[in-house]
Amino acid sequence: MTWYEERVLPTLINLACSVKPARKQREKIVPRATGDVLEIGFGSGLNLPYYDRRKVRRVWGLEPSAGMRRLARKAIARSSLEVELIDLPGEEIPLDDDSVDTVLVTYTLCTIPEVAEALRGMRRVLKPQGRLLYCEHGKAPDSNVRKWQDRLNPAWKKIAGGCNMNREIVAHLEEAGFLIEDDNRMYLPGIKALTYNYWGAARIR
Repeated sequence: MTWYEERVLPTLINLACSVKPARKQREKIVPRATGDVLEIGFGSGLNLPYYDRRKVRRVWGLEPSAGMRRLARKAIARSSLEVELIDLPGEEIPLDDDSVDTVLVTYTLCTIPEVAEALRGMRRVLKPQGRLLYCEHGKAPDSNVRKWQDRLNPAWKKIAGGCNMNREIVAHLEEAGFLIEDDNRMYLPGIKALTYNYWGAARIR
């Protein structure tokens, strides 16, 4: 891992994901988590303030970046939630089958290299009646915006830690065996190529 990836990028990502429109999206989805929660791409712990402490027993935070885990420990210390950090990527989930009530992914599926493999792992650990909650940015519905997403994505990935601006989020979920129960989409304020948001809930098909 380079100095940029270890020291600079975590701070930049934390700032980008802390903007008001992103906070508003977190407010919509994170409080719906219940029971034992697996948060994929825990990052710096930006979701912690939005969990409903009355409904959540514990949170496993999967986060491969040492820089992000360093930032997250400060947020965990301020939180009353029971949180265990796991320093593995999204493709490697060290939990038992059918062991979590909620899987939460926020602004993470865009970055995981092997997203199909990671989603299969999330499906494996999710209880039969559990829910996957998601809030992600991805491929836009407008052809002119999609054109720019496809054009800019190779360079964007290099400077943004592997983030893809043009992934078809719902299609990935469905291909991994999830049934979408709640599907919401819109542009957030900002550059359209980066701000088309998907959020909602899915269960195992």
